[in-house]
Order: sequence, then structure tokens, then C-alpha cells
Amino acid sequence: MVSKTQTVTTIKIRTKTKSELDEFREHPAESYDRVIHKLVFVAKKVRKEPKLSQATIKAIEEARERIKRGEYYTEEEAHKLLGLNI
Repeated sequence: MVSKTQTVTTIKIRTKTKSELDEFREHPAESYDRVIHKLVFVAKKVRKEPKLSQATIKAIEEARERIKRGEYYTEEEAHKLLGLNI
């Protein structure tokens, strides 16, 4: 979600690039902005801490497999589980 103070831009990408980005989506409703943000985060981690990054990548892959199996909480469920009134 974009706040009122953030600006938004449009970019052009090849269809193949879009398909590759789709592979990193953890949920069909996940925005491409979020996917790209996560990929940039991982790329920065790889530069700074290569060993830690391998562990991070493994954790992300394991999480993606759990999500594919439907083993996840929605944001609303997580809020209830944690007792957050947001």
C-alpha cells in the first residue's frame, strides 16, 4: 500500500521478466512493488553478509513452500493471534 506522501512511477519490463517476478510472489495478491522490494533486500544482504544471505534465502524458500501448501496466516488472523487491535 502506498501512503499519500509516497510517489508512484510506472516501469516497463519484458513479459519474461514479469513471469520471473511471478515466481517470487508469495501470494497471488502480492504487489510487484513488494516482490521487487524483497529482491532488493536479499541482493543487499548478499553483498554485505554472504553466509547470512544463504541462510536468509533458504528461509525464504522454505516459507514460500509453506505458503504454497496453504500453511500461513492472513494479516487479520495474525493480528487476532497476537492480540493486536489495528
